[in-house]
Amino acid sequence: MTKYCELGALVEKSICEKAYEKIYHLSGVEYVTLEAGRSSDLFSRRQFGEFGEAAILTVIVENKLKGDVLNEMYDLLGCDQAEVGVLFEEKVLERFKTNF
Repeated sequence: MTKYCELGALVEKSICEKAYEKIYHLSGVEYVTLEAGRSSDLFSRRQFGEFGEAAILTVIVENKLKGDVLNEMYDLLGCDQAEVGVLFEEKVLERFKTNF
């Protein structure tokens, strides 16, 4: 059985929305979710006074391809720029199940 890994990103919402489709179609990506909210940390743009729009992107990827996907996410989300967001690797999943 293929093992999977959970990758994540906390980035500005507008950046995440632009990159979502591209990340979804990367080789090895099985599942992607995007959740939006507001954050007072990390971001320089603040559309709501003290808060800015943020998004959490969760990506389930084949464990053997996680390095490639993480590198692509880094580029697509522009994480080489200051105060854009953070990427993280959460855990290895033996399997995952959807209710579809």
